[in-house]
Amino acid sequence: MSSCKQMRAIRVSEFGGPSVLKLCTDVPVPQPEHGQVLIRVHACGVNPVETYIRTGTFTRKPALPYTPGTDMAGVVEMVGEGVRTVKAGDRVFTTSSESGGYAEYAVAAEDCVYKLPDALDFAQGAAIGIPYFTAYRALVHKAHVKAGETVLIHGASGGVGVPACQLSRALGLKVLGTAGTPEGMKIVLNNGAHSAFNHREGGYMDKIMEATEGRGVDVIVEMLSNVNLNKDLQMVAYGGRVIIVGSRGSIEIDPRHTMMKESSIIGVVLYFATPEETKECAALLYAGMEAGWLNPVVGPKYPLEKAAEAHRDIIESPGASGKMILTM
Repeated sequence: MSSCKQMRAIRVSEFGGPSVLKLCTDVPVPQPEHGQVLIRVHACGVNPVETYIRTGTFTRKPALPYTPGTDMAGVVEMVGEGVRTVKAGDRVFTTSSESGGYAEYAVAAEDCVYKLPDALDFAQGAAIGIPYFTAYRALVHKAHVKAGETVLIHGASGGVGVPACQLSRALGLKVLGTAGTPEGMKIVLNNGAHSAFNHREGGYMDKIMEATEGRGVDVIVEMLSNVNLNKDLQMVAYGGRVIIVGSRGSIEIDPRHTMMKESSIIGVVLYFATPEETKECAALLYAGMEAGWLNPVVGPKYPLEKAAEAHRDIIESPGASGKMILTM
């Protein structure tokens, strides 16, 4: 492919609201350097973290202008020098991108590119990256879950919630999930949860405590800690762990809740995973794809030019239902 080829891509030239996501039609196609893979992108996942980065308020600020997106799925167009694990024509998914996945073509480092089994389509492939790797990091590397423990997944119908349900079930946990809509609760039950609870209903915490016979839950995977953290601390069992995957602001808590149960609040960011941890996670996820329990649930799909709308909806939608995807 000649280096003068141009493509469609979303570019962000200033930090701000969703409207700063601009579709450009004359962006040069990136070229893979040593150890890099050029991918013809068919689908790219939309993650809440991309909306935080876009506002300029997140801890990591990319240099402007930039193209958002990390979770791509597509076909390898060409590989740079030294690449051994994939070749042109392979179907792949990624956990990161050097050039940004909201584009027709993108480059990724070889160690972030994985073969996509034929059983999964590109939209499902774009739903694996950050969600499944985050869920594994939360459950295994941070919560150190053991088979037989009870886990509560708060926001279990969303992008990370569904993978957390599927993984928890595969790891032998008793899985409780919350969602905000009847449709969301159905998704939770169809994807590994033993019980589902509507977190918009009064008294849902009492129902969760009843489901544990008053003992509380061993682990809570929390997607919206600025709303739920104080409640979570009241629902964990003795020695329980609350794993913070998402937060959209601050919250006041009573530290005594942690003292009475010797419980822990542990944050998780996929960015800090070591290469060894990532390899371990990929191996388990591959086993899940082969066994069939790793089955991404794709939610709303948007064409590339509607990226701004997708960013609005992922923050404002009343209830999550699967992974939000951009299609090229």
